[in-house]
Amino acid sequence: MAKFKHNKKRNTALIYELLIQELTKAVMDNNKKLQEDTSSLIKKFFSKETTLYKELKLYKAISETKQVGVLTAEKIINEVKSRHDKLDKSVLIKEQNKLTKMIKKNFSDKIYSNFVPNYKELASISQIFNQNVGVKSKILLENELVGSMILKEEKKDMIPVDNIVFNSFVKRFNKEYSSKLMKEQKELLNCYITSFDNNGLGLKVFMNEEVGRLKSLIESSKSQSEIIEDEGISKNINKISEKLESYKEREPDILMVKEVLKIQELAKELQQDVD
Repeated sequence: MAKFKHNKKRNTALIYELLIQELTKAVMDNNKKLQEDTSSLIKKFFSKETTLYKELKLYKAISETKQVGVLTAEKIINEVKSRHDKLDKSVLIKEQNKLTKMIKKNFSDKIYSNFVPNYKELASISQIFNQNVGVKSKILLENELVGSMILKEEKKDMIPVDNIVFNSFVKRFNKEYSSKLMKEQKELLNCYITSFDNNGLGLKVFMNEEVGRLKSLIESSKSQSEIIEDEGISKNINKISEKLESYKEREPDILMVKEVLKIQELAKELQQDVD
């Protein structure tokens, strides 16, 4: 993976996803004012007349394209880049600046720390639009995007995965721990196993929801008298909270899966103590 600096405030698709998240939260919390303000913001800055909307469509042309051939994926990326070059960049920057100010006014910069499942993909698309990114880095990024768009059969040749080794690990793991695993742990492992076949989408969605659930359980446990009175346990609980918070900027991998499996067990024990 090529390393690069990513400016979240210049990533139109990411900002759009973050606003949709905030709108969803407002609806679930029955916060009418925030719901109206967020909806108004989206309608204003992403109406069909705006350059932001035009750029958003180009992001989606890549991010929402799945299960196509390599040649088709490459053609789509080339066409998207060509159309992006024709956008009025001065107008685009002005619209982004205005939207950024409104976001800071309504939500503060904390909104940019929200977890977006396809963050890595949107960041890569942003960089292929960036004229300051070197040729080599841009080609590597485009190859990764092609890998996320193509058919499973073609992906096998492009992105080798040692399924034999992994399946062997799963069999050994299930043999030793299957009777001990909780429902959430089994679901997590299943999502990880199948992530090779669906570009990790199922794992990202599950991990997003599960991390949120675990954060709530860990936070609620801090009010227990046993934890408040024991400084050592209290520090460890805070470290776990920080660990869960750090997952926002990480792509799910085997290390994260192992960590979450352990946190799931701890959360169960804490919940039993509460009950």
